[in-house]
Amino acid sequence: MKLLERFFNGDRIALSRIITLLENDAGRRPAILDTLFPQSGGARRIGLTGPPGAGKSTLTDRLTRLFRQDKKTVGVIAVDPTSPFTGGALLGDRLRMQSSWDDPGVFVRSMADRTHTGGLSAATPHVITALDAFGKDVVIVETVGVGQSTLEIANVTDTTIVVLTPESGDSIQAMKAGLMEIADILIVNKDDRSGAGNFASDLRMVLDMRQRTDQWQPPIVRTSARDNTGVDTVYEQLTAHHQYLSDQQHIETRRLRQSRSAIDQAIEAYLGQLLADIPERSAIMDRLSARVARREIHPFTAAEEIIKKIVLK
Repeated sequence: MKLLERFFNGDRIALSRIITLLENDAGRRPAILDTLFPQSGGARRIGLTGPPGAGKSTLTDRLTRLFRQDKKTVGVIAVDPTSPFTGGALLGDRLRMQSSWDDPGVFVRSMADRTHTGGLSAATPHVITALDAFGKDVVIVETVGVGQSTLEIANVTDTTIVVLTPESGDSIQAMKAGLMEIADILIVNKDDRSGAGNFASDLRMVLDMRQRTDQWQPPIVRTSARDNTGVDTVYEQLTAHHQYLSDQQHIETRRLRQSRSAIDQAIEAYLGQLLADIPERSAIMDRLSARVARREIHPFTAAEEIIKKIVLK
């Protein structure tokens, strides 16, 4: 309780410790969220995703500066690959976001993906809640470099920015990746490289071909984050999209989507814990695995037997 009291008094060390508990202590997580959840919901949630090396960290740093110029406090969640030595984040984003570290209005947290699919950590939604409840005006989530099916970012943020480069592949490959389906703003970064103009035109053609369920037409913004060109336009489009969500009440739909995704993840985590708590689980799995290997039963029958042990527990 003292830790939470310090948290609500604006203690950044308490915030950091709360986030660590949300990441690592499944037993205490529900009680912490019971306190934080009613105090959250007011922050803008922005996600940046795209392939490795697209410039997401540099763009996050540039956008954070612009939010700070508008007197907005910012929380940044930078999901890094898991270190093979420590099990923690590799902290690559810290090298690219040096300008934000000494700003008391900015809190940056690097998180290891811990082999969780989707470009995020499993604890990402909880950390968003913590930063929101702490009073951050804006929470920016930057994914680890993603591939073709890692689209989870759209389920935890209000606005999704997809960052591509001229080397990201042709427009058809981008469409296959599914990133086009979740993009509210498309960025062609490293605009000084050859083929940037043609790539942006191809992306626009693909966007014009697909159907959207809303009226928002994702803009394509050409930037060079390293040179800080085009980032002002991205910021303007972020403001426009936020206004669009608010005016059209789409924000409620997106928050419902986030809530449903959070419930699904909570169910998976809860069932996973119940499975882990089955007495002699390892021996039971060994026995059932041997029967499946001998083709005496199929995997669904084995799973049914395990589920029954949870229900009858």
